[in-house]
Amino acid sequence: MPQTVVITGASGGIGRAAAREFARRGDRVGLVARGRTGLEAAAREVRELGGEALVAEADVSDHEAVHTAAEEVERHFGPIDVWVNVAFTSVFAPFTEIGADEFRRVTEVSYLGFVNGTREALARMIPRDRGTIVQVGSALGQRSIPLQSAYCGAKHAVNGFTSSIRTELMHDGSNVHITVVQMPAVNTPQFSWVLSRLPKHPQPVPPIYQPEVAARAVVHAARRPRRKQYYVGASTVGTLLADKVAAGLLDRYLARTGYDSQQTETDVDDDRHANLWAPADGDGSEGGEKGRDYGAHGIFDDSSHDRSAQVWLSQHARLAWSASAALAAAGAAAAVWAARRTT
Repeated sequence: MPQTVVITGASGGIGRAAAREFARRGDRVGLVARGRTGLEAAAREVRELGGEALVAEADVSDHEAVHTAAEEVERHFGPIDVWVNVAFTSVFAPFTEIGADEFRRVTEVSYLGFVNGTREALARMIPRDRGTIVQVGSALGQRSIPLQSAYCGAKHAVNGFTSSIRTELMHDGSNVHITVVQMPAVNTPQFSWVLSRLPKHPQPVPPIYQPEVAARAVVHAARRPRRKQYYVGASTVGTLLADKVAAGLLDRYLARTGYDSQQTETDVDDDRHANLWAPADGDGSEGGEKGRDYGAHGIFDDSSHDRSAQVWLSQHARLAWSASAALAAAGAAAAVWAARRTT
């Protein structure tokens, strides 16, 4: 049955890919972001894939703008069933080279934007006692890396905030669900529009996954919300495990490799458009590139994976465990048979 879905950050990257995945299910999708060009392109894709689309321009750091967007979606499509918080921005630079206003801006979008979206979703879902909120998180929300202090801080905050909300819903016996999908490095346009003070073009730390891998995980989480969280990509799981068992060693490794691994060998373009203060895909009036649609993918298609075995295993944990148990039992039986043959 089609649902009403709101996605923030829907004009590009994971949000854009998630909008397409929901559209394939015939859902009604409210597309929230700042960039008009990307939003309109996303709306066309949603309609072409069999869904319904509504464009709602809003800066998620502005709680009144998010409220207006939510009201508009419900006027057109009815009650919101799923709310997906994706929108973020960042600065690639050592902390000492990030201005106070820049750090605050990243926090307002990448953390308070999730708070604002969650508030609007809960205001509608709690009285109806149904609905799901999906927070698009990151492995960097549990294991920080150099050059992304503002973003890592915001993602850590999202995890703490979400855990608090989850326990409040549990206390109330609510049927509203909230879950986090922790993402790996993803090939999105952010590396082409993020504000960067690095000498070379920024890149995600390999291995890199295509946004469709992340989007499928988001849709799965919306359909089957896990009480705590989902992990996407073996690199996410491996990083978090390493942080638990050898945090000090991982610190030293990241200090040695974290700068080079987040940069290509290509110099940064002088005319690069950053989206910290205005959308890179706006109407041209605020410094963005008029008429440019960045889409879901970044510039790393050639080195990105379009599948993740770990995602399948995490979504089919019982089946995977049963298969492992069956294989173990078969192996044990074979060993017993072999032992008997030799006696």
